[in-house]
Amino acid sequence: MELIPENNAKGINEGVKNDLKNDDPIRMSHLSKMAAVDIEFNDLMYSVPGSRKGSNLILRGISGQFKSGELTAILGPSGAGKSTLLNILAGYKYTDINGSININGQLRDIQEFKKMSCYIMQENLVQPNLTVSEAMMFAADLKLGKRKSRFEKIAVIDEILNTLRLSRSRNTITDKLSGGERKRLMIALELVNNPPIIFLDEPTTGLDELSSSQCIELLERLARLGRTVICSIHTPSARILKKFNHVYVISAGQCIYRDTANNIVPYLQSIGIECPKHYNPADFVLEISSGEYGFDLIDRMIVCVETKSPILPICRSKQEFELERKNPRILWFDQFSTLVKRMMVQLYRDKNYMYLKMYLHVFLGIVIGGIFWNMGNDGSKALFNFGFCFACIIVFLYVPMLPILLKFPGEILLMKREHFNRWYNMSAYYWALTVVNIPQQLVLALIYLVLVYLITGQPLEWRRCFMFFGTCFLCSFIAETIAYSIASVLNVVVRSKLVACNSRSLEISNYHISQECKRHFCHSLYILFQNSIFLGPALTCPLILVAVQGFGDPNPLSIYRILIMYISYIRYGLEALIAAMYGYGRKRLPCPIEEIYCPFNSPAEIFRTIGRKTAPNFWLDILALVIILCICKAILYYLLRQRIHPNKTFQMLRLIGTLVKKHM
Repeated sequence: MELIPENNAKGINEGVKNDLKNDDPIRMSHLSKMAAVDIEFNDLMYSVPGSRKGSNLILRGISGQFKSGELTAILGPSGAGKSTLLNILAGYKYTDINGSININGQLRDIQEFKKMSCYIMQENLVQPNLTVSEAMMFAADLKLGKRKSRFEKIAVIDEILNTLRLSRSRNTITDKLSGGERKRLMIALELVNNPPIIFLDEPTTGLDELSSSQCIELLERLARLGRTVICSIHTPSARILKKFNHVYVISAGQCIYRDTANNIVPYLQSIGIECPKHYNPADFVLEISSGEYGFDLIDRMIVCVETKSPILPICRSKQEFELERKNPRILWFDQFSTLVKRMMVQLYRDKNYMYLKMYLHVFLGIVIGGIFWNMGNDGSKALFNFGFCFACIIVFLYVPMLPILLKFPGEILLMKREHFNRWYNMSAYYWALTVVNIPQQLVLALIYLVLVYLITGQPLEWRRCFMFFGTCFLCSFIAETIAYSIASVLNVVVRSKLVACNSRSLEISNYHISQECKRHFCHSLYILFQNSIFLGPALTCPLILVAVQGFGDPNPLSIYRILIMYISYIRYGLEALIAAMYGYGRKRLPCPIEEIYCPFNSPAEIFRTIGRKTAPNFWLDILALVIILCICKAILYYLLRQRIHPNKTFQMLRLIGTLVKKHM
């Protein structure tokens, strides 16, 4: 894909400009190819992992059916188990669950099920710095691969954008979309491979009444085309409630109603409960489920729902079910190349961020160059030049690290969502991220190094320049990898409480945000910054402290101190820079005439002063840095894997962290 400036961003093609009418059956070529897939679950039970048996039980043996061609709403008060049920049905949680889940009468195979479903989560997270058309085309490349030609992909994208009323926004950068448009774009991205099952976690949260109504209308249209559309929803209006074909109400982990939206009031009347006139049935049933009218009433509804709304078995032909299993996985290299293109476009568009980084490196180059002005070839200031080498290592420790600590935790949420919906393998994302970061780190490091190297008067020899620059590049890559590793285990608190503010707290027309939402949002940002800024330097400070042991001390270090010292990559980097500057037969440095005593003009004396009898072995230090870089890359890959599919150890650590937070 071409790199198109933001101001002149054009869509992939103009396509069809007019929105489809609600009942236009002719042009639904892509979205109408749908085999029926029904979900049935029986006696589902789920409790918080690690809790005692019977305690923290979230789902208490609930059962139900969600059929194709129907738009289903899962209702319930906060803490009732709506999101938990949705996560379990979508396969987001599939361990430590009792009960059965059947797809078209067959026991669910979780891997096969993920191929035919998508999960659109509550947060309106979309890839930044892309136009709507570009985001859709990248999604098509990742989901459809080479099964369809570019012309066919464009036709698919046009149809989806027209169906979801996004054709007028096809050239708009995703960051500038309204809340409703972002939600529709999230749905559009998942429709590219035409999944028969769509899960949505509170799709109307954060939207005003009009946007919420439009969103639900679109979901209703998709359901009418044969999909199974299931969403949890918080306090829908009466107008929105009528658009649902099926309503499933949960109270304290148990089902108290499962039937059509129009039958809520008659159902309540049949068990002796009268809904007040001019009262929203959704609000009334939620008040009942929260216990405002007594828990005896809830128990009565739990008993009645089994008799008045029995679950009948579903039987579908196996051939019909197999239609949705024949989408082969996209080749790894195709995923990798598409992700590289997408990241490059995003990097190109985010000019201000790159300019800020460049200005920072220029600023640091001038400041540090000014501090060590012309010391590189001055024998009387050789020890100060040693400080310059140490300063360069510190620059390439923190400057690559801090932006990643602030930015990457948010990107992980996007990666987790896309990976869960089978956009790409995690390894393809990992290597794309690695490859894209190499040129920008080299360019930024080169800007700084050229400035400081010339300003400080270091030896202008190609060999020494290559050795000095290469060492700094390796240290920069190691620091970057450490930062990604730290950021990969940070939980992003800013997922955001702002999104959780309902439409009554948001006035989309003038972007006014309630004071409570602002407070939650700022607090979440503060926590994220606090975790990032504190954890990174706190973990890397010991690397600095142990690396400088023995410098200036003629006494030999104990064996355990030597082992600890050489764990730090900073030690190898520092030795390599000193060897590059003063090793390999460098002659005595000239001293100013006014200097009467100038002992450090001899490189051998410099090595003795820092505790070395001879010059450090440069290539051995470089080999150590390469090995450490490979180890850090392997750790990063492992941590990213655990963030997506945590093993029991990581699950226990996460549980312990959650318990500690609760007690604090």
